[in-house]
Amino acid sequence: MSPDKESLRRTVWDHLEDSGEARFPFPPHGRIPNFAGADRAAERLAGLPEWTEAARLKANPDAPQLPARRAALAAGKTVFMAVPRLRDERCFYRLDPAELAEPDAAATVSGVADHAQQVGPDAVGRIDLVLVGSVAVSPSGARVGKGEGYSDLEFAVLSELGLVDAETTVVTTVHESQVREGIDPDAHDVPVDVVVTPERTIRTDSPFERPDGIDWTALDDDRVNEIPVLERFRPG
Repeated sequence: MSPDKESLRRTVWDHLEDSGEARFPFPPHGRIPNFAGADRAAERLAGLPEWTEAARLKANPDAPQLPARRAALAAGKTVFMAVPRLRDERCFYRLDPAELAEPDAAATVSGVADHAQQVGPDAVGRIDLVLVGSVAVSPSGARVGKGEGYSDLEFAVLSELGLVDAETTVVTTVHESQVREGIDPDAHDVPVDVVVTPERTIRTDSPFERPDGIDWTALDDDRVNEIPVLERFRPG
């Protein structure tokens, strides 16, 4: 039987904390947890052909993916990060390394608003690779986030505009202990193509279908009203 997602989250968070493998910010609970070896996972990711060929990335803002965001900017790639909770109509930050005086600071969640240009989804353009954070992920590509659903919703918004699709590579970097068997994805969950840990690269050959737009059944009116960009896609 598949563990429920909240139990799985608690198990992973507890393990990272109890084993000493969690890294700042503390505690790991309630967030995409940072982990020992995140920099090595980013180095392994940067050696993949999908990464080398990608010019435009959509990346999550969390601490364990900071080394990968910095590596992307250092390699001349344009990185898009979502505005927290998609709270503005211009719901993405565009980090173009050619325009950044301090790319290392711009790649941080605390610095992005001061350094990056805020743009609407129409200004994002075609995305070559999506980097997501995970609390847990299975070898078959089923991902568990921290439970708020924003990562999948950001993908859905870009999907509505044809900026990502079934062919877009989705990758995550995690601690080896975050790789867990037996995860059942929900209909709106975006499966992962490549899982990268400090020790190995897993190509999932995921059997799960990728959602091709916004799953309105997973959104209540309050959530829709809090996210201005959704109004343009709301069914009539």
